[in-house]
Amino acid sequence: TKLFSALEKIILAGYRALQLCYFFTCGKDEVKAWTVQVGTKAPHAAGRIHTDFEKGFIMAEVMKYEDFKEYGSENAVKAEGKYRQQGKNYTVEDGDIIYFKANTGGGLNAAKK
Repeated sequence: TKLFSALEKIILAGYRALQLCYFFTCGKDEVKAWTVQVGTKAPHAAGRIHTDFEKGFIMAEVMKYEDFKEYGSENAVKAEGKYRQQGKNYTVEDGDIIYFKANTGGGLNAAKK
């Protein structure tokens, strides 16, 4: 409908004006979009989900939404070589689907002392 297309344009213009982008996380029961500033590094993006994920960041497994849409499944994206492991210097890109790996165990608190 015209209303939906106008609303979508307004939202996209707002994201661009505020220099925001979004990434997705997926679980068995939930897909969630998270908003971050353009230029956000992977550990900080992980911290949007939970501060322990940022503190204990190990890596991010990343695929593009467009690749997922084109190939139809996570396994197909992997088979095409489009699924990547990224470290702490990775800059999150608009539409990334990210699985964060982090050490959130007891050793994290012990390391602070």
